[in-house]
Amino acid sequence: MLAKELIKDLIPPLKTSDTGLKALSWMEEFKVKHLPIVNKEDFLGLISEEDILSLNAPEEPIGNHTLSLIRPYVSEDQHIYEVIKLITKLNLSLVPVLSNREQYLGVIIIPDLMEAIAILTAVNNPGGIIVLELNVNDYSLAEIAQIVESDDAKILSSYVSPHPNSTKMEVTLKVNKVDLTRLLASFYRYEYNVKASYHESEFNGDMQDRFDSFMNYLNI
Repeated sequence: MLAKELIKDLIPPLKTSDTGLKALSWMEEFKVKHLPIVNKEDFLGLISEEDILSLNAPEEPIGNHTLSLIRPYVSEDQHIYEVIKLITKLNLSLVPVLSNREQYLGVIIIPDLMEAIAILTAVNNPGGIIVLELNVNDYSLAEIAQIVESDDAKILSSYVSPHPNSTKMEVTLKVNKVDLTRLLASFYRYEYNVKASYHESEFNGDMQDRFDSFMNYLNI
């Protein structure tokens, strides 16, 4: 999934002739803490809520002020993972997208990003979740997939979470089986450490908790 596929026209860019007060009004309306400033198709940078609140005369055009704007963006053909990386690194509420000719195309907002992540991780597909803990050197997705498929199941999505300052890692699997009994038995038989498992009725609340935690982390 590429950045250009996530662009929505909901949030218009600011012009240098727009005032700080107008920017604050739009931020409140669209529930974001940043807005892009664009001159025709040239992306000048992002202005934040803090930038505007620090202006001596927010009722004046933004272009009348000397601003040190940050200029983060992704190119239209960059993968969604790069969008996530930029948002979390800079604690952004949206990400501007530029064309390959560096022309402004629009922005990606977090609700649309979360919807795309849900599709990538098969959150809405029926099934169960298994969390394995293992040594980094023992990780083999091919072997894990073989165990899953030997029980007539399929991996819908997977991701790894390294433990800080440790040789351990977690592998989270979303599979297309609601009843995990046989599959868990297979992992135990192959001496995998099953840290947690969630059937459909159990993990819906857990996924909501993780979603809420992620949104709080992004400070939305």
